[in-house]
Amino acid sequence: MSTDKNRATAAAILPLVGGPDNIVSIAHCMTRLRITLRDRSLVQDEALKALPAVMGVVEDDTYQIVLGPGTVARVTPEFEALVAEGRSAAPAAPADTHAVTADELAAQGAAIKNAQKAKNSTPFKLFLRRIANIFVPLIPALIGCGIIAGLGGFLTNMHWVPAAVPALAAMASGFMSLIAVFVGYNTAKEFGGTAILGGAVAAIIVFPGVAKIDAFGQQLSPGQGGVLGALAAALLAVQVEKWCRKWVPEALDVLVTPTLTVLISGLVTLFGLMFVAGEVSSAIGTFATWLLATGGAFAGLVLGGLFLPLVMLGLHQALIPIHTTLIEQTGYTVLLPILAMAGAGQVGAAIAVYYKLPRNRSIRATIKSALPAGFLGVGEPLIYGVSLPLGRPFITACIGGAAGGAFVGLFNQLGTAFGSTAIGPSGWALFPLLDGKSGMGMTIAIYAGGLAVGYLVGFAATYFFGFTRQMLTEFNTGPDADTAPEAAPTPPAATEPAPDAAAPVPVGR
Repeated sequence: MSTDKNRATAAAILPLVGGPDNIVSIAHCMTRLRITLRDRSLVQDEALKALPAVMGVVEDDTYQIVLGPGTVARVTPEFEALVAEGRSAAPAAPADTHAVTADELAAQGAAIKNAQKAKNSTPFKLFLRRIANIFVPLIPALIGCGIIAGLGGFLTNMHWVPAAVPALAAMASGFMSLIAVFVGYNTAKEFGGTAILGGAVAAIIVFPGVAKIDAFGQQLSPGQGGVLGALAAALLAVQVEKWCRKWVPEALDVLVTPTLTVLISGLVTLFGLMFVAGEVSSAIGTFATWLLATGGAFAGLVLGGLFLPLVMLGLHQALIPIHTTLIEQTGYTVLLPILAMAGAGQVGAAIAVYYKLPRNRSIRATIKSALPAGFLGVGEPLIYGVSLPLGRPFITACIGGAAGGAFVGLFNQLGTAFGSTAIGPSGWALFPLLDGKSGMGMTIAIYAGGLAVGYLVGFAATYFFGFTRQMLTEFNTGPDADTAPEAAPTPPAATEPAPDAAAPVPVGR
């Protein structure tokens, strides 16, 4: 039955993005179906947002449909199959021709214009996205291994089933011990090289035999430089390979190019990159520890308050290498619980919007459908469907995130440092991944307290400061506003719903 449901979702999405012939490529991340389109104008945005399974859409370097964790991994294969079937079949009849009104066209045009403005595809921003693309495919393994590590730690602390602990440790640590290889593989693939050569060069970093090599007067250690070293080594391998492809004769290419790529990149990695990347990795860990130990409250305030704009721009994934480096060094990343407070502020703000707009059924339905995902740390539906289109509630959501971040950061400053053993989850979904030096009880209590602060401050800031009188008049209305009783306690609505009132609503009509 679940397969039928996922196929039905894919079948509903396909005609609304222009059909099979309009699809260039298909991929997915933790929460989004990412589609490269031939003709953007064929997409029916409003109809797509109205689908029950769609939490929102994001236009970036690809067209991204937010379906939520778990769902997207099941819908994507069905979507790919339907696209393949559609391309091989005879041209089908046109899909439902939705009669687009002038207001809808104007809203759609404004949305596209704003998306293009926000896109701002600078070389630096595009580079950060490509770096993020290297690490996003690794997140499911990081989550699974992190939860297994947490389970092993719990059994150890409780002195339960001691025979199972070594097996759990092997499962949790196996991937992390070889993560540099996967990073090298994905890096070469992302930047146009041969993926396996990137993995081969990165494997040098984790090979135990490097302990016999001296570089810069120091003996190397396996894993030195970690994921940053693997990233740099694979980037170098891509450049060496491209140079070889340009100059090596075709008859010798299959022998000479791989050999020179591994040899040159390997030597530079052993006698340069491992040392430099090791120093950078150590500096990141030292700085993060110092920052939270000396100015944890202020650092948490800034990090928690600025994280929603990073999510809005899709740049939050550029932090993945830093999280991964911290996990390699200490077993957990102290930054993620603080950044997760931004989602708490967003949830609190959305609840306040729900109560401030009792007559706008569309926005309230959107909030009701997106809140469960918001509590689990999936913030895009609430960002793009509620707070960002409304404007001021996005700012007040950031205030809630800043307050929660300051709360968690303060306890780090007081000596109760903790973090997440994996990356990806947030909100309530982060509880199984928490780890710290002060015991699980204290760790869970502080994180839960931060969430509560984020919820409350986000709600209060939005309820009292998130709306002007004009906004309440404009948005506190609905399709049935013209039939509402005269004595309603809310501000009088216009005889026709304002065109902008429906604009922020992506789902749940």
